[in-house]
Amino acid sequence: MEENDIIKALAALSHTSRLRVFRALVVTGPAGLTPGQLCERLDIPAATMSFHLKELSNAGLVQPIRDGRNLIYSAQFAHMNGVISYLTENCCEGQSCTPVTAPHHNEAHHE
Repeated sequence: MEENDIIKALAALSHTSRLRVFRALVVTGPAGLTPGQLCERLDIPAATMSFHLKELSNAGLVQPIRDGRNLIYSAQFAHMNGVISYLTENCCEGQSCTPVTAPHHNEAHHE
């Protein structure tokens, strides 16, 4: 994957609404969702959703498929995995990486 492709993908995901749209499509899986379904689920106006889907599509992260009169958008998992692979390539200089566990923000702290 080219560095320019990574920059486009990360730039597209660097907006709250686009990140939410992409995550919703990842959760849905290959079946995808229509723009209307995404608007309803994420409470984003249709004109705004259209802009965000265009940005994600231009970055190669989502792809529209025509199904009759509808467009169905789905996450492009191969591209997503390519971005992740690029970011983690040569991780820890070939040595075994120690998994990092993030603290859970929802857990109550007891002393």
